Formats: sequence, C-alpha cells, structure tokens
Amino acid sequence: MATHSAHDQVDVPRGALIALGAMIAATLLAVAAAQLTGVGRQQVPEAETVAVRALTFVDRPDGGIDIVDVRDGALAGQAEPGSQGFLRGTMRGLARERRSHGIGADRPFRLLTLADGRLLLEDPDTGRRIDLGSFGPDNAAVFAAFALPPPAAGH
Repeated sequence: MATHSAHDQVDVPRGALIALGAMIAATLLAVAAAQLTGVGRQQVPEAETVAVRALTFVDRPDGGIDIVDVRDGALAGQAEPGSQGFLRGTMRGLARERRSHGIGADRPFRLLTLADGRLLLEDPDTGRRIDLGSFGPDNAAVFAAFALPPPAAGH
C-alpha cells in the first residue's frame, strides 16, 4: 500500500487555473466563430467542368455491371463478375446513401471531367460528390475509362 506524504501534493495557484480555463474558453469561442463565419478559412476555387457524362450502373444477373450512357443508351463499359473492386465499393456506398433517402437505383450519376484533369463522380439526387483522384491514380483510372474526353482546345 502506498503512502502519501505532504510533499506529494502539488498546489497550483488558483489564478493560474482561472487563466488556463479562460484560455481554453477563448480558443473554443474563436474556433466556433471561425466555423460559423468562415473567417480565416481558405477555399480553393473549383476548376471548370469541361466534360460530363451521365451514367447508370446496371447489375447483371451474372454479377457483372453494365455502365450505360444515359444520353444514347450505349454501353460505356462493363465490370465483369468479381472484378473492379473499387468501382463496386464506390457504387455500393452511393446506392446505400440513395436508399436511405428513398431514391431509386435507376437515376443516373454524373462523371465530371474538370479542367485541371480531376474526375468527380456526382450523385445529383443526393448532392454527393466524390473526387476520384483522392483514391489514387489507379482507382481514378477505373472511372476515367468511362469519362468523355474534354473537347479539343479551340473548338
């Protein structure tokens, strides 16, 4: 059993504790004010969208996925059964979010190509946007195969 002696106890001056509490409160207030007003927040402007392709992702009975261009009904690509894990995981997450909002699976998604070369997958019905490049170039390339090329310069 441990015994405590009188010199084991640390006495902190009351004024120091009050000052520390005031500093913590001021920090919390400053952070809250910055969040509410946007003061001090730096935003990078979004690059211009240069190409958009509306796509639906249709599950096939064999476990594959057909990627269909909504504009003309043409097959933009396919994911064979058991392949394209990133595509499947991304679309599964978006489909789960749609179900939670009561939105059907037949509504198209938009694949946006930005002027800076980034690809975004957007769900216009939920407002969700995914920067595909944030998952690495190999994963972004999966969706890049279905993107429309940006128009040639000067046209």
